[in-house]
Amino acid sequence: MAVNPTNVAAPTTGAPSNQGNAGKGRGERRERRDDREKEKSPYTERVVFINRVSKVVKGGRRFSFTALVVVGDENGTVGIGYGKSKEVPQAIAKAVEEAKKSFFTVPRVQGTIPHPVQGETAAGVVLLRPASPGTGVIAGGPVRAVLECAGVKDVLTKSLGSSNAINMVHATVAALKMLESPAQIAARRGRPLEDVAPAAIIRASQMTVGA
Repeated sequence: MAVNPTNVAAPTTGAPSNQGNAGKGRGERRERRDDREKEKSPYTERVVFINRVSKVVKGGRRFSFTALVVVGDENGTVGIGYGKSKEVPQAIAKAVEEAKKSFFTVPRVQGTIPHPVQGETAAGVVLLRPASPGTGVIAGGPVRAVLECAGVKDVLTKSLGSSNAINMVHATVAALKMLESPAQIAARRGRPLEDVAPAAIIRASQMTVGA
């Protein structure tokens, strides 16, 4: 007796379950790749301040987030960025990209700053003073984040103005941008290095450059 081929059920396959596993595997591989990219980044990222802001529109309020981030290599290079988005991770990512565009170099002498300096921005006033090795970073949260990302190991600080985190960070950056190394001061004055800096600071600067 002949068998009607139309009545024979087609064999089932496990393709749908394999596709789900494949999708899951791709997601795991993507996460591992993102983790590796974060590990390869030579910069240190410090989130200083996150704030929720709102905009009043006809239909109600629209909320978004702002983030203030400090990025540096802990070896004399640092920058700050400010980002805004509807989600916190996106705001941080925008701030990091802006910080990388505003990098500048901080002169250091054996882990501290070359000379006292005072930075002012809006109502923020921050005083920075050199410190002996082993002192550490004597500073509050916002100022500490900037100095540690810049690679300053020993420093004394004092906030003389507003306690607002944004003002303090910008005042610290203004102070760091005012720093000059002994070689820069000597070149600007047209004098030998020995005439503008003590012998101990010259030796320390040479040791820092040699390291």
